[in-house]
Amino acid sequence: MKKKPLEKVEIGKNLSVIHNSGNVMTLYAENVYVGWELTLLLTSDRHHDSVHCDRDLELKHLEEAKKRNAYVIDVGDLFDAMQGKYDPRRTYDDLRPEYKKTNYLDKIVEDAAKFYGPYVDRILMMGRGNHDVSVLKNTGTDPLGNLVHRLNTYPWMGHVQAGGYGGWVRVLCTISDTQRESVLIKYFHGAGGGGPVTRGVIQTNRQAVYLPDADVVVNGHTHDAWYVPIERERLTNQGVVITDIQHHVRTPTYNDDYRDGSGGWFVETGKAPRPRGGVWLRLSCDQGTPPSATARRVRQHIKIEPILAIE
Repeated sequence: MKKKPLEKVEIGKNLSVIHNSGNVMTLYAENVYVGWELTLLLTSDRHHDSVHCDRDLELKHLEEAKKRNAYVIDVGDLFDAMQGKYDPRRTYDDLRPEYKKTNYLDKIVEDAAKFYGPYVDRILMMGRGNHDVSVLKNTGTDPLGNLVHRLNTYPWMGHVQAGGYGGWVRVLCTISDTQRESVLIKYFHGAGGGGPVTRGVIQTNRQAVYLPDADVVVNGHTHDAWYVPIERERLTNQGVVITDIQHHVRTPTYNDDYRDGSGGWFVETGKAPRPRGGVWLRLSCDQGTPPSATARRVRQHIKIEPILAIE
């Protein structure tokens, strides 16, 4: 049986997208010129249905994405989803009034679709986190998948990908008829507690070893926020020694677990306050810098700039 060709969907001027698989997406940027820009808003751990979610900040960043003509990539735990009947973490005080229904999981999906629907043309991907996987495993329902389905059908008609716990976003740029460059973004929701001292930064060294092809590595999960550039020595096919940079970013959260520090699971287990927000990833095109006898760092035409957007 002949394999059905992948659908290439235009989402903006000279910008289209293909969902290669459940956890790989490709953005095609055509006619890239000096001065061109593409901005992505990287987020995770929104915990949108939590009573402690900062929805005003969510809206602020979504509106800013609209103004910047930016696109959102969320790498998991969009839902908190901890107030279900069989969840041992549930607490009645943390249940928003509008979700005090028998069909609690349906209600959080319905509400999220109304919230994110007006911004569906800005949203590229919603990945999965430990909260999403836990609900699917324990209840047999998939709130994240159901939300993406709602956003991709009437009345919103989006092209959102339901991503994996980890995956890739490829940005393929055509600068001229013969010159093409790519930016490879690896996302992984995250694992472990991050660590009160390292804040999970030690993971950059581990991931740099097994992700040699990634230009950008994005993690969430621990609700920390940082950017760590790692300089790498490379050898070209022509036998020239060069260096480049692998960009590691940790996206924070939109959830204020700490609040006033008076109590609750987050405080009682000794965790510190966390920053809230996301990371702007700015891709731009300039003349580039070829290697020479005096300048060994090769910078492609496509420049990568992660910028923390925290409050």
